[in-house]
Amino acid sequence: MTCDCDVLIAGGGPTGVTLAVLLARRGLRVIVAEKEKDIYPLPRAAHLDHESMRILQEAGVADEVNATSRRASRYDFLNARGEVLLRFDGSDQIGPGGWPMANMIHQPTVEMLLRRSLASFPNATLHSMWEVRSFTDDGEGVTAQISTPDGDRTIRAHYLVGADGARSSVREQSNIAFEDLNFEEPWLVVDVLVDDYSKLPTENLQICDPKRPTTCVLMGEGRHRWEFMILPGETAEQVSEDAFIEKLLEPWNVTGAIRMERKAVYTFRARIAEQWRKGRIMLAGDAAHQMPPFAGQGMCSGLRDAASLAWKLAATIKGEAPDSLLDSYQPEREPNLRATIDMAIMMGRMVCTTNKWSAWLRDMKLRLARFLGKLPDGPPAYPPIEAGAIMASTAAAGSYFPQIPGDGDTRLDDVLGIDHWLITRDELGKDPLVPFAAGLRTWLDQSSAEAVLVRPDRYVFGTGNPDQLRQSWQAVAGDKGSAHSG
Repeated sequence: MTCDCDVLIAGGGPTGVTLAVLLARRGLRVIVAEKEKDIYPLPRAAHLDHESMRILQEAGVADEVNATSRRASRYDFLNARGEVLLRFDGSDQIGPGGWPMANMIHQPTVEMLLRRSLASFPNATLHSMWEVRSFTDDGEGVTAQISTPDGDRTIRAHYLVGADGARSSVREQSNIAFEDLNFEEPWLVVDVLVDDYSKLPTENLQICDPKRPTTCVLMGEGRHRWEFMILPGETAEQVSEDAFIEKLLEPWNVTGAIRMERKAVYTFRARIAEQWRKGRIMLAGDAAHQMPPFAGQGMCSGLRDAASLAWKLAATIKGEAPDSLLDSYQPEREPNLRATIDMAIMMGRMVCTTNKWSAWLRDMKLRLARFLGKLPDGPPAYPPIEAGAIMASTAAAGSYFPQIPGDGDTRLDDVLGIDHWLITRDELGKDPLVPFAAGLRTWLDQSSAEAVLVRPDRYVFGTGNPDQLRQSWQAVAGDKGSAHSG
């Protein structure tokens, strides 16, 4: 049966559209079905890390996102007296992905830029007010029934990706259950437009006050955000009243400096779907996992899903790799995701302490740890890929390969392209590697490697002999290019 597209994506949020752009760049035919008429106009996600920005670089929008982002030099956890319990420095420094470690964003702007990028590809289309109602996986493809403003339509695709959010109908119709990680806290989110930055904090803050745990963070595009924990006995209606919010903001002395843009009550949860792949159905982003916002990794994790899925779907659909390559998606992503959620939960429980004696004990433990020099100065590194499409027995396999800086504004990814790279010592003195030779040589020296093969999602496939790397990669994902551009 003829397919209308290679991949049908349910959900036109940042995960779905990023995946669509990455697939379209690889020549696949993509349809995105988004049930809403327009981009949600108010902020939601507030943060992208350096790795997410690198993914947006491949999607062609990172420079524009960067231009509208704001940065803080640190992320502080303070107690009720304003004492520093935990401090993460260097948020404005360049990370391994080649972009600042922390970028405070305006999500509607990011989504607009992604959709504009997608519209430049003739082989990809986003349809608003299209909703995937039902689908059938017959083993050869997926047939989906879609409601549209012009009536019901049937779309046939090789694969269906559910990137349709926390209430994913694709997940529900696939009978995929959630594993609940036992974190559930209601919070009020208040987004404001800023008229006078001089009255606002310049760093990101978690106020660990048992009387009212509070978050205060920068955002992009002239905005700022406060989040207030809803205490027992309070209702969503009560805390959403303007007078109540004004009282919450009084201690910040921002009267006249801000205008309220949005207020919303959320329940912060931590959950992971038990299956991210079921036949020709895949899940990504919030459809596959949800986490509290304290580590700022919700949207980042969805973009990582897109980067992991894009090259695997492309290689599979083009016949370069077996369908079993897609089985590596969840085993590769889930350990990283669980560590991310664990970090977010740890931060959340530290912030959400409302018992004054528990808060006192927390403060004492952290003071002691600070005195002994045992507190981290940044979030811990998340685990590398340990099982999946890698040569696990080789040095650095599964680790994140940095975007080595070049001369001037030259970026490694832009020069070497979107596919896999085989980088050897012998090639370092030749174009196009010359501007990056020193950094690449240092990396190879640190790994005691003659060569490295880097996957399209910029994780290391393996190191060692170039011929062996090439043969092993071909067995996993096909081999269709030169030594450096894949």
